[in-house]
Amino acid sequence: MRDPFLIRLHDLLEQIYPGQDIPVLGQKIIDAFWPEGNARRKKARAPSNNFWSEKDTLVITYGNSIQDGVHKPLDLLRDFLTRQLKGVTNGVHILPFFPFTSDDGFAVTDYRAVNPSLGDWADIKRISKQFKLMSDLVLNHVSSQSVWFNEYLQGHEPYDKFFFEASPEDDLSDVVRPRTSPLLREVETANGTRHVWCTFSHDQVDLDFRNPEVLLEFLRVTRLHIDNGVRIVRLDAVAFIWKEIGTKSIHMPQTHAIVRLMRLLADFAQEPVILLTETNVPNAENLSYFGNRNEAHAVYNFSLPPLLLHAMLSGSAKYLNRWQATMPPAQMGCAYLNFSASHDGIGMRPAEGILPPEEKDKVIDCVKAHGGRVSMRSMPDGSQSPYELNITFFDALAGTTKGKDDLHIDRFLAAQSIVMALEGIPAFYIHVLLGTENDYAGVEKTGINRAINRHRWDYPTLRERLADPSSTNSRVLTEMKRRISIRGRQPAFHPNATQFTLQLDDRIFGIWRQSLERDQSIFALHNVSDELVEIDPVAINLIDGHDWYDLLTGEVIPPHTQKIRLAPYQCRWISNRM
Repeated sequence: MRDPFLIRLHDLLEQIYPGQDIPVLGQKIIDAFWPEGNARRKKARAPSNNFWSEKDTLVITYGNSIQDGVHKPLDLLRDFLTRQLKGVTNGVHILPFFPFTSDDGFAVTDYRAVNPSLGDWADIKRISKQFKLMSDLVLNHVSSQSVWFNEYLQGHEPYDKFFFEASPEDDLSDVVRPRTSPLLREVETANGTRHVWCTFSHDQVDLDFRNPEVLLEFLRVTRLHIDNGVRIVRLDAVAFIWKEIGTKSIHMPQTHAIVRLMRLLADFAQEPVILLTETNVPNAENLSYFGNRNEAHAVYNFSLPPLLLHAMLSGSAKYLNRWQATMPPAQMGCAYLNFSASHDGIGMRPAEGILPPEEKDKVIDCVKAHGGRVSMRSMPDGSQSPYELNITFFDALAGTTKGKDDLHIDRFLAAQSIVMALEGIPAFYIHVLLGTENDYAGVEKTGINRAINRHRWDYPTLRERLADPSSTNSRVLTEMKRRISIRGRQPAFHPNATQFTLQLDDRIFGIWRQSLERDQSIFALHNVSDELVEIDPVAINLIDGHDWYDLLTGEVIPPHTQKIRLAPYQCRWISNRM
């Protein structure tokens, strides 16, 4: 009887690398992912919604988001996580912790080393023993100062075929760009003048996955991460990894086949490994990375941040409601990763086809008024279009389209409560948890817009602020922890629990969540406006016969009450059980 794993592996390799000796390449794949001392499961891990629960919440952070100039930043991060978040959040995404040359870690020089300015693999392992650990597989590109690229320049095998080359004469007009920099970079190599492909910057040179040796190298790197405690692998910029001249060179069939191959390996790994794809693109394109339950376990819910921002700035959940009502529930064994902000800006492409141009313009104008920046991308016709908004999410909500007011923290917490209530796993950037303000000094120092949302906290200063209950940082973190803790006790907030979008007043973003296994219903109502809103209990079908409870306030809400009142930016999670 033929091995079902080998049948699927060989089929995928035929799709990606036709013409190769598939059995030989298949064995190389196995040896790369399961070197001596490792073994694969006899049966694939079946798709299941038990990979996660309502207790799961991730923190997103750089390894040096907290520093003091004395201790290793990874030690300080572990101290912060255990002091402030142990028992509240159970997962952490440490952004690229490798040696690098630019883009705050995303131009990697050595995938097998921990940046010594942060710590070492032992520090990474210590964190992984206390928190579910996510790491980045930066597989689209590598630093122009890496050993791989230097070997390429010298014409040394196997690196002489590691990088994607093109000609200035090629038709590249359809290529989808996330930046405005020239796509090709001219370099001198031992084999003559070449033009290498650079999707993001000229310090980030794109790899050529048409060469199976590139894939094999990344599978070895993935195994190293797994052996050091990583359990969630984030496939950075994965949509761009396969290029073909004359095409858009994004979301290519081979790209999806490579993700399916990595999912196959994860399903047969002894360790529980989850794949998360990072594809900052329009909604339908993003969802395609679920495949047919055979690609990513989880995808970033990229349309949420710009639509959430629009709702809070405009005071209307009209477009947020409309989008959410059309979102499909995640398939068995799949989940959304919900977030409002990350280390990057707030992407505007995922709002394409959802927010009208005039509404986008209002958001952009408001962000600029709150001190934010706008980063652009090049279009095929040579024009430029807004790609992302660079601002901390906290400062983005300093006011509304009406101007600034004294409801800043309430508005911010309402936005984060929506992230917590939605179907999926919530993830919070460290600067969201801390209510960090714009880092203008970082922008001035680096000349990079994204630095505005990448503040490095001095740990003694941060601890002093968090010890002061009147400080903004303490107020935000304290209430965020309280709401996350409440969420983690509700079966109806399981990432895959039933969800239905409620059609109420446009000022209300409302969803109904239900856990069938433990018979809990939650009507999660969020006022996105600065006005008092009243909801008729009949509108949300509160069942008569027993009381309902607001989980956030502890208030008892009789089903026969005349109106459910929501103060400006108030959130109510109304449940049939405490």
